Amino acid sequence: MDSLLFTATSGASRVLKAQHVRSNNLSNADTAGFRADMERVSSLSLQGSGFDGRTLAVTNSASTRFDSGDVIKTGRALDVAVLGEGYLTVQTPQGQEAYTRAGNIKVDQDGVLTINGFAVMGDGGALVLPEYQKVEISERGRISIVPPGGGAELEVGTLKLVRPDTNQLEKRSDSLLHSVDGNQFAQDETVQIAPEHIEGSNVSAIDELLNVMSLTRNFEMQIRMMKTAETLAQAGNKLMSSR
Repeated sequence: MDSLLFTATSGASRVLKAQHVRSNNLSNADTAGFRADMERVSSLSLQGSGFDGRTLAVTNSASTRFDSGDVIKTGRALDVAVLGEGYLTVQTPQGQEAYTRAGNIKVDQDGVLTINGFAVMGDGGALVLPEYQKVEISERGRISIVPPGGGAELEVGTLKLVRPDTNQLEKRSDSLLHSVDGNQFAQDETVQIAPEHIEGSNVSAIDELLNVMSLTRNFEMQIRMMKTAETLAQAGNKLMSSR
């Protein structure tokens, strides 16, 4: 009876964690550049005297899907989408580099380029724009402006584009990709971007919704197993007390 109870409890705990991962994916289905997470689980057989019939579910850290999302034309000058493999570089509040596929660049009140509040990095540090009348970003990430009042275009910086292998990256709680060993990646001149486009998330809302529904049914089954274990335990206690 305890084998049934422990197995059901372990399964229910795993389902709750999987639901958290899938629900987070679903809530970010419309987030630019978001990379979906996948739950990982393994079975653990507990050894002991008698028949080894107890197997628990062990939840491992979530992994990340790195396939690309849909590229959508926006017509906005500061929107960029990385084509193929590659990432934009941003700076965390701790001063470290992190990487993202989100290309919805904004300019704050100080002229600093940001993505979701993180400063965008160039080949020489954080990118800051002077006052401008017009701004353009080339397919190689070069940023040019037309000064107020018109005149010739001025190149004011270049986006730092990198192309690390996926096994060198890990996603953390800030939803950014970080270097596994903490080292910074060098700029890769071969990475291209699509100006005035943006890449959506790689989350399939329908697939995630179906997975959440399936996990809900699985959780209900685990609860029924717990109730069955309780009923069996109560019946066993009655048999023991009647002696």
